[in-house]
Amino acid sequence: DECKGAGTITVEMQFMADLVLECESCHGHRFKRDILDVRYNGKNIDEVLNMTISEAIEFFRGEEGKERGVRTLNSQIVKRLKTLEDVGLGYIKLGQNSSTLSGGENQRVKLAYFIGQERQDPTLFIFDEPTTGLHFHDIQRLMNSLNVLIERGHTILIIEHNLDIIRQADHVIDLGPDGGDKGGNLVCVGTPETVAQCRDSITGQYLKTKL
Repeated sequence: DECKGAGTITVEMQFMADLVLECESCHGHRFKRDILDVRYNGKNIDEVLNMTISEAIEFFRGEEGKERGVRTLNSQIVKRLKTLEDVGLGYIKLGQNSSTLSGGENQRVKLAYFIGQERQDPTLFIFDEPTTGLHFHDIQRLMNSLNVLIERGHTILIIEHNLDIIRQADHVIDLGPDGGDKGGNLVCVGTPETVAQCRDSITGQYLKTKL
């Protein structure tokens, strides 16, 4: 009742930045005591929401000896969460506020949502630098997820500087030759191999090392 389930109280300051304080009623747990007393496999709702996606997948995997209905529910939860892990978001928390996610993370959340849909009309997806902050292995997992959409008949357009993404593209549009007021021109169009052979393409010069 005190924090409306946020776990924090925001105190507005007239001439300074607002103060965000832990709620004295729930102590940051966001739920009333009688709700926190309910446990599943030894965890209450606050502890579950503080799990990362990867931790939650392991937690909800069906266990031997569980009732059939529980196993079915757990498998449905894991299926939903697995799409988030597959796009490189295994490190975010289940209860994390969406306002704390970066632009790239929000894009990948939306991507996971669409991958989780069984039936979709052919759609054009546009991603702006989705690999920002990702490790090489997570980038490949992201590409695997994008390929799932392509196999379902969708089209993927990516604005990207990452060479590991560019080398896997079916078609590259290289703009440049440089950035800012020295860019904006169409330098080269074609497969990654075509761009790598273009002498005027700075991207192509670096792309050669990846092919």
